[in-house]
Amino acid sequence: MTWLLLAFLSAALLGLYDVCKKQALKENAVIPVLFLNTLFCSLIFLPLALQPDVPFGGWAVQRYIVLKSLIVLASWLCGYFGMKHLPLTLVGPINATRPVMVLLGALLFFGERLNLFQWVGVLLAILSFYMLSRSGKREGIDFRHNRWILLTVMAAVFGAVSGLYDKFLMAAPEAGGVGLNRMTVQCYYNFYQCLIMGAMVMLLWWPKHERTTPFRWDWAIPLISLFLSAADFAYFYSLSLDGALVSVVSMVRRSSVIVSFLVGAIVFREKNLRSKAIDLALVIIGMIFLYLGTK
Repeated sequence: MTWLLLAFLSAALLGLYDVCKKQALKENAVIPVLFLNTLFCSLIFLPLALQPDVPFGGWAVQRYIVLKSLIVLASWLCGYFGMKHLPLTLVGPINATRPVMVLLGALLFFGERLNLFQWVGVLLAILSFYMLSRSGKREGIDFRHNRWILLTVMAAVFGAVSGLYDKFLMAAPEAGGVGLNRMTVQCYYNFYQCLIMGAMVMLLWWPKHERTTPFRWDWAIPLISLFLSAADFAYFYSLSLDGALVSVVSMVRRSSVIVSFLVGAIVFREKNLRSKAIDLALVIIGMIFLYLGTK
């Protein structure tokens, strides 16, 4: 039960993270915003990385975390560009397809089994997210020819790969995993991302920054890092607990769409909300069935 409550906490924080990300990216340069996000996350976790109970592990451990950093950064780059150019109430549902991919991967690679209530919850959530994504077509966005849609879908794919990889990293060796310390993973993958994004700022963005979208400071930028770090902490802790199902944890995290939907409606005044609200009700019902399936 504890792992499920942590998954719901992670979802709420992830919704606030999306809201701050949308605000920070309005008429702003994507690459420096993402670099600052990784920088602030690294600073948040630096004191934890220096604790004696957070082992470095040498290259034998760090090579796995470097790969984790590359996967997550690919998801973030695609997702940030998509978030900048698409409505928040549309990006959330597209990202919510991620649990479907995680579920398939978990069934194939980890042999996880879901009970009847959990299957009902998963299927309701999948249906609701699909209906929400179709509602976006009423806003004149062609899913087949819009590059921002493609980038958002790619962000979901890389995110699903990251979720499966997380389970592999933290599962015990006798269960077929690597058995890494969750705080080691969380601390160091942020550091590697900061180094990579710093190189991208200097080599790709800075030489052309006068001819592209300018960068402006927004106080939502440090809040991105704060909410993301807290969401990831709850997420990693959830996966490290006995009995945690990666497919259910990933599905629950997608309920962050509820938070982003409400803010998109109230603060950003996005369109076509009535039909999306009906579809969103199915998300909540699906989350209730997931809860019942874990009792």
